Amino acid sequence: MNEPINAEQIQSVIAEVRASYDGLKGEVRKVIVGQERVVDQILMAIFCRGHALVVGVPGLAKTLLISTIARSMSLGFSRVQFTPDLMPSDITGTEVIEEDKSTGVRTLRFVKGPIFANVILADEINRTPPKTQAALLEAMQERQVTVGGMQHALPSPFFVLATQNPIEQEGTYPLPEAQLDRFMFEVKIGYPSESEEAEIVRRTTTGGSAKPEAVMTGEQIARVQQVVRAMPVADHVIRYALRLVRTTRIKEPMDGGLNRPKLVKDYVAWGAGPRASEYLVLAAKAHALLTGSTHVSPDHVRAVATPVLRHRILTNFNAEADGVSTDDIIEGMLKDVPVDGTSPVEKKQMETVVR
Repeated sequence: MNEPINAEQIQSVIAEVRASYDGLKGEVRKVIVGQERVVDQILMAIFCRGHALVVGVPGLAKTLLISTIARSMSLGFSRVQFTPDLMPSDITGTEVIEEDKSTGVRTLRFVKGPIFANVILADEINRTPPKTQAALLEAMQERQVTVGGMQHALPSPFFVLATQNPIEQEGTYPLPEAQLDRFMFEVKIGYPSESEEAEIVRRTTTGGSAKPEAVMTGEQIARVQQVVRAMPVADHVIRYALRLVRTTRIKEPMDGGLNRPKLVKDYVAWGAGPRASEYLVLAAKAHALLTGSTHVSPDHVRAVATPVLRHRILTNFNAEADGVSTDDIIEGMLKDVPVDGTSPVEKKQMETVVR
């Protein structure tokens, strides 16, 4: 299903996807309290065939959330705890020598590592050295690993859901920009509300514990991925997504004579690349589908702009000095970048002419 969905199909397709989506979220709620936005963004990444980086302080159930989502699907799950002494072969696998006792002939046999699963939980991904991060980068982008000069295809579907602690930087290896760009979303997980934390305490201090059941198969996930890509999107929506991304590129002139928002001019050192545009449109398609919409609108683009762009915008020293985050910059862009490509000055002039 690579062609746009026609009007006759779209309603039944939306109902089918919504049923699977609601069932999946219902299983996650058995274990996870609150964090609706976080769950939605991780599921959107999965339905777009993308990877997600979950960032939050310790104790916010990042690992539990990802493992619960994985167990709610009939998929192979593997958890890798990243440490400074982790080597590439520890996750990709290695070749071992085997001897045939009858002939005495020795051969090399590849023993698969934990990365050969459908859902990979890369726990504390920034604690492993660059060599191991590079091995994971190939798996994320090419969906294969290379060992001993031989390529080994990874199972399908394949997702990397990684966690990162933003406050403890001692003994960590910051992810290179090239690897960050491979993550479709950077999902920030915050503290629960008082009522949610009370429910968490109730659940964790009693004897029982709920277990999620698998409600989606690999075939169903592949079907949703096909539907997401087949969702129709108008040209003006694509142009709005491009306008947002291209606004971050401060070394390039603005399209159509628009003015670049002040927050971008003052605080951005480097902007987002073309992969951000692709993921922004794709995520908007997923958001439209999962909210029951028959078409993609600029509001769907706005809803997913922050998790798509926040790890792709590099801020300068002024931003650090003034306490301005990438989220602040994106929020300013969403206010100042016009949907229709018309600058506020031009819009006033047009209104004057019409009068």
